[in-house]
Amino acid sequence: MGSSPNPPRVPLEKIFAHHPFAREILRTLTEAGHEAVLIGGVVRDALWAEWAGDEDWVPEEVDFATSAFPDEIRALFPDRRIVEVGKAFGVLKIEAPDGRLYEVATFRTEGEYDGRRPQRVELVRSLDRDVRRRDFTVNGLAARPDGTVVDLVGGIEDLRKRILRTIGDPDERFREDYLRLLRAVRFACKLDAEIAPETREAIRRHRRGIMLISAERIRDELLAILKTRRSARGVRLLDELGLLEIVLPEVKACQGVPQPEEYHPEGDVYVHTLLALEAADGFVEDPLVKWALLLHDVGKREALEKNQGENAAGHDAIGARMAEAICKRLRFSNAETELVVFLVKEHQRIGHFPEMGRGKQVRFLKSREDPSHPIEDFRRRYPWFAKLVQLMIADCQASAMRSRGWLPVIELLPRLLIDLQELERLTEARRLIDGHDLLALGVPPGPRIGELLERIYDKIYAGELRSREEALRYVHKLLRSEEA
Repeated sequence: MGSSPNPPRVPLEKIFAHHPFAREILRTLTEAGHEAVLIGGVVRDALWAEWAGDEDWVPEEVDFATSAFPDEIRALFPDRRIVEVGKAFGVLKIEAPDGRLYEVATFRTEGEYDGRRPQRVELVRSLDRDVRRRDFTVNGLAARPDGTVVDLVGGIEDLRKRILRTIGDPDERFREDYLRLLRAVRFACKLDAEIAPETREAIRRHRRGIMLISAERIRDELLAILKTRRSARGVRLLDELGLLEIVLPEVKACQGVPQPEEYHPEGDVYVHTLLALEAADGFVEDPLVKWALLLHDVGKREALEKNQGENAAGHDAIGARMAEAICKRLRFSNAETELVVFLVKEHQRIGHFPEMGRGKQVRFLKSREDPSHPIEDFRRRYPWFAKLVQLMIADCQASAMRSRGWLPVIELLPRLLIDLQELERLTEARRLIDGHDLLALGVPPGPRIGELLERIYDKIYAGELRSREEALRYVHKLLRSEEA
């Protein structure tokens, strides 16, 4: 299949405006007599944005493919730092003056795959041979230095029709790298595309091949699916294609787990989870929040069994334990795991936020507070709590509660933040009084110190004690009442 007689062009000036060094890479390679093209995602997304009239589109990454071999590329950029990504694959990264790295890969063919990577790579001078070893037609588009799109595999038509299909035989493409099974779902979500029937059938045939892929690569693809605005559809596709039960059996197990119709007329735990993801797709950008939302009710099956089917009390704690195990299995970082576990563990408790005492509210809000940001910048000052609020909203929107579940929390926050601004002008609570002060007043060492401090800090957080003198008077009062 050759290029269209009137091929479209990508908006090069827009690309160069955000990536000025891209112009120099193309110019340097072509002036030296080599073929050089923009390749893959930047071409696909540029066309997509043009057709959709998306003037706000910004190219995130710009990759290049060229007929120049690695040594020839190095010779053309003697003054630039070059990082060798994979010598056997002919992939280099050239550092731009602004410090960004741009991938420049020599055209290549591949063979003798093990389901994860090619065992043999041959560097070639042919764009056609390079394109035909890639995964999907929409990712096989290239753009010449004048912006003209080169389509050797029917990618333009598939992109226009929103069809995702492999380049060539789908069985061969998936056997080459089973991660493509998940990439198919990601691109279907990203482009709002339908997976071609023959591609869909091949995914189902090869679904167990995903077990050969490393946990890290699976994790990254799952997060990429959740990062799209169609993450709920992505989970449905994973299920339809037989992948969900392999990569996230705990979520698959939510199917058929009943819920009280009074609170969840939408259906079982799985249905509720997908509806919550659909709600989150409209306003949540952080894929980790969606990941926690995907896992927030995984503990309900076990909780129901423990409670003889009467209720799912305790599912938040059970779910937090399961979420931690899932994150570790998929090699999430410790920081990512801690956040996800917090969100799953606290997703029920936040609904009771308005009934808490002010001291408890403040301590809850301050979970992983970042004091480097002003209180007015709520999302950065209290990032964990802000993410928990997002999860709560999506969770409530997918149940009978809807705004009745989350609005009281939102209405309370402005007043609480004003109180915190007032308190911030005072000495921090733990500088007003600490354990040494209590020891000096005759309180013996031991757990009583902690109990007294917790009561005192509750008063300080609530704004009832605003100076060291007031705090000490309150301690004296407590001690006198105990003596009496």
